Amino acid sequence: MENKPIDVARLGAIRCLIAPEPRTTQEGDQRRDREGNPLWITGLVVRQQEGRRLEEIHVTTVGQPQGLAEGGEVKVTNLWARDWALEGRTGTTYRADSITPLPGPGGGSAPAAAAGPRGKSSGGDS
Repeated sequence: MENKPIDVARLGAIRCLIAPEPRTTQEGDQRRDREGNPLWITGLVVRQQEGRRLEEIHVTTVGQPQGLAEGGEVKVTNLWARDWALEGRTGTTYRADSITPLPGPGGGSAPAAAAGPRGKSSGGDS
């Protein structure tokens, strides 16, 4: 399956829904990339430019995004998606180079403490 880049400029407003948390294995260990860097997962909500439709996505980053506040508007750099299928289940995994708060009204500025561990990548039956 191939990585599909996402043009975030066409998405509309993106807000932090769930503060960054360590991305963990089923055993509770923090997942790491091939270079051994820790992975973090952040829940985002995207409001399309036209209409009232919202989409919740969970985005994995290498390293913990800093300064995000739940509800604050964020900037996502180099977002891409990859569809997956495993043992009859399907979903989409999202990755980004970084997630940073936008300055000014509506942007996140307070440091967000890591909450409890989260398990697998986002996605479900698609």
